[in-house]
Amino acid sequence: MLIASISGIRGTVGGKAGEGLSPADVVTFASGYGAWVWEQHSGEGRPRVVVGRDARISGPWVRDVVCGTLNASGIDVVDLGLSTTPTVELAVPGLNADGGLILTASHNPKQWNALKLLNAEGEFLSAAAGDRVLALAREGVTYADVDHTGTTTQDDTWLDQHVQHVLDLDLVDAEAIRAAGFKIAVDAVNSSGGVAVPLLLEALGVSVVPVHCEPTGHFAHNPEPLPHHLTDLTEAVTGQGCDLGISVDPDVDRLCFVCEDGSFFGEEYTLVAVADHVLAHTPGPTVSNLSSTRALREVSARHGCTYTAAAVGEVNVVAQMRATDAILGGEGNGGVIYPTSHAGRDALVGIGLFLTLLASRGTSCRALRNTYPDFHMVKDKMSLPSVDVDAALRALRDETKDADINDIDGVKFDLDEGWVHLRKSNTEPIIRIYAEAGSPESARALADRFAGRLEHHLQNAPARV
Repeated sequence: MLIASISGIRGTVGGKAGEGLSPADVVTFASGYGAWVWEQHSGEGRPRVVVGRDARISGPWVRDVVCGTLNASGIDVVDLGLSTTPTVELAVPGLNADGGLILTASHNPKQWNALKLLNAEGEFLSAAAGDRVLALAREGVTYADVDHTGTTTQDDTWLDQHVQHVLDLDLVDAEAIRAAGFKIAVDAVNSSGGVAVPLLLEALGVSVVPVHCEPTGHFAHNPEPLPHHLTDLTEAVTGQGCDLGISVDPDVDRLCFVCEDGSFFGEEYTLVAVADHVLAHTPGPTVSNLSSTRALREVSARHGCTYTAAAVGEVNVVAQMRATDAILGGEGNGGVIYPTSHAGRDALVGIGLFLTLLASRGTSCRALRNTYPDFHMVKDKMSLPSVDVDAALRALRDETKDADINDIDGVKFDLDEGWVHLRKSNTEPIIRIYAEAGSPESARALADRFAGRLEHHLQNAPARV
């Protein structure tokens, strides 16, 4: 399986050529990206690209192929080695580079890997830029002659620089966190977060209980940080008397918390709590995607601030944040975007801001969660069929008369009892079905109702072209 989308080029590793992300595919897409970098490069000399990877087993060979391809394209590479997505995003402008490549399939299982593409600002490419990369990859590129081949150098300092960046943020109170004396369990699914998160917490004076923090790439559980995947973390929190637990995904851009009693703070509420802290000090607009909880809108209103929804995908959220001059944004999957730091989801920044809020309130994680609106969400999915899904979604939209409808990304139906959002995934061959309401039963009923109607329309949809 190979998917090219706004979230990058990703696929499964292994098997027959043409059935996943092969070395030949990596060469093709890295070549297209290199050609695009040359188109954007306006300075003298060779362009420079930053490369970092998570701990996936396939990471070393994918890195070697990417770096070699970029060098063959006449581009110098700075290899950060084992890193995180937000670390690479910070390093690109920090090194005055022309772009960056992050080798990670984020929350996908270990058999997946991906090339996530950044521009010179350290931000994900726009849809237009991504299309241009794909076009260049298809057209074929010209490589550098031997006298103009690029070089690769290693720089393993950026995790430390990232930690210092978090400590230097005005709204991160390191002294208050140290004084709180937190004991925190960390589940990093045996990837890069097993290095990065303890590094930050120890700098903040936190006592760390590691859970799956060896960066071997052998994920101990499904890497999506959802409650039913985090039983080991929950047991560590309650069994070892921790103040809370932290879970991150393999590339450390998603963040969720477990309360001291083993209950889940909820990945949807990571952004809500950080917004509560940030807006109290620096009021301004907020943004999240269409599949995120209504609680952010309500907490923004508490602070006299406005809220806007964006299409799913970090680049779409960032674009909406720029359009509204938002002070904070992100996605309900635990992704915090704090533009004072940089315009990308960053679990380390989120941790610093969240722990500052918890320390300043002098309360428990569970008590803090109880101060926010209590919505309940269902997150379902169905396999992507070989029919015109967009036509089926349009039919579902047209027959639903009792909802406010937003169709900028799939279709979202806002109803009195809650909302439901149905859309094709950017990262997997599935249709996502998210619903939220005031009770688990109501959310489940909404999800089932709309999933059933979508199934009906899919059965009558024309074949996919």
